[in-house]
Amino acid sequence: MAIKTENQRITDLLNGTLKSIKTVIPLSPTVSSPSLVTEPLMIRFGVLIGFTGHIKGKLLMIGEDKDFSYIGQALYGMPLEGEMLKSFSGELGNMIAGGISTHVAEKGHFIDITAPSIIEGHSTITGFDKAIELDIRFEDGRAITLSLLLDR
Repeated sequence: MAIKTENQRITDLLNGTLKSIKTVIPLSPTVSSPSLVTEPLMIRFGVLIGFTGHIKGKLLMIGEDKDFSYIGQALYGMPLEGEMLKSFSGELGNMIAGGISTHVAEKGHFIDITAPSIIEGHSTITGFDKAIELDIRFEDGRAITLSLLLDR
């Protein structure tokens, strides 16, 4: 098996991310082109899942709690709040990260994912080599941002 370059790994990771988003979220989201971010990330509500193996880093989903609740309502038919919203948000992150993991495995990269962590309040994330962001927009104007925080 040929050794893949960093660019090939990142391309496979992005393609897996897009495929996973469109499979997991039943709202026909519009996904922006990826953008590279080097500044600290500001969060009010989000989910953080680490990945290790051939590709090292973290998946970070950022939004408002009402945006995650909107996705939950689309999946389960009812609005979610409080502890149910936190639990759902972690599971949404797990489903997307699991889809990414499956896709990159098909491309020859093996990664493991960690349990999700929920982030609430005004938080700043730093300490990553680079981040690739995708804005995920829904028909009614709601949106979340998905960031792939890549480590060396």
